[in-house]
Amino acid sequence: MKLQQLRYIWEVSQHELNVSQTANALFTSQPGISKQIRLLEDELGVEIFARNGKHLTRVTPAGQAILKLAGEVLRQTESIRQVALEFSDEAKGSLSLATTHTQARYRLPPVIAEFRDKFPDVALHMHQGTPQQISEMAADGTVDFAIATEALEHFTDLVMLPAYQWNRSVVVPKGHPLTQLDKLTLEAVAQFPIVTYVFGFTGRSKLDEAFSQAGLAANVVFTATDADVIKTYVRLGLGVGIIASMAFEAEKDGSDLVALDAGHLFEPSTTHIGFRRGTFLRGFMFDFIETFAPHLTRGLVESVLNRGDARAEVDHLFKGRELPSF
Repeated sequence: MKLQQLRYIWEVSQHELNVSQTANALFTSQPGISKQIRLLEDELGVEIFARNGKHLTRVTPAGQAILKLAGEVLRQTESIRQVALEFSDEAKGSLSLATTHTQARYRLPPVIAEFRDKFPDVALHMHQGTPQQISEMAADGTVDFAIATEALEHFTDLVMLPAYQWNRSVVVPKGHPLTQLDKLTLEAVAQFPIVTYVFGFTGRSKLDEAFSQAGLAANVVFTATDADVIKTYVRLGLGVGIIASMAFEAEKDGSDLVALDAGHLFEPSTTHIGFRRGTFLRGFMFDFIETFAPHLTRGLVESVLNRGDARAEVDHLFKGRELPSF
């Protein structure tokens, strides 16, 4: 059994069983990958992939178990490389992030700029996706860090660190009836069509919970993953927008839109930064975490890591701590 063979079966599984695409991604030949997979299967005495002629059609039950272990081996191999790099050149390497549009567009730019000033030789790679995709990328080792508000809690092999809290604003055109109210209420908002985030994105669950608990039906007529798209359709008169307050830029949006604070209408949401348990964190990775969330010092993060797998213990560590708000 060779490490290269494990990498081949893992990469094939990540490329929808397309050996040709895998070969292109790994800059090698399709026959070479197929041969090594066959040699591994012969050595193990089981098929990892079922076939129809020359085409791989599905992962066998044995293959699923083997792939899970192969992924662990490859991640541990990467950790060994990271340890070596930390001692050979602590300021050089790469850092990959997965996050949503809202985080990438409104929260991360100053963090990235500060980090780049400190570590100009660290290459940064950012992936955007749904919270579920983001969590999966962190869980399978595709990225180093996941930054999201939803879905991270569903992956038990992720270490989740609370970074900051945020709430929402109702965005309307200037002169809208809601701007005339002394105090914004859910009942008043519910009278209008609503434009907001897709379910599962950017704390949408808190919005739905608030209307449900108040016995109100939110008339959501348009959803998007991007706050800029939501604001565009508010301008077109499709409805009132409900977005993360950080996504309203007064200088850019204030000429024709008004943001009404809705922090009293909804429970605040907490954005976490998460990474796979067992990941070797290099010095600049600790630095990135602290730049993103200053209360998450290296000492505190190491304390979390030393607590093992008990998520309840980690939650207890942060209980009562006041998080930054945006």
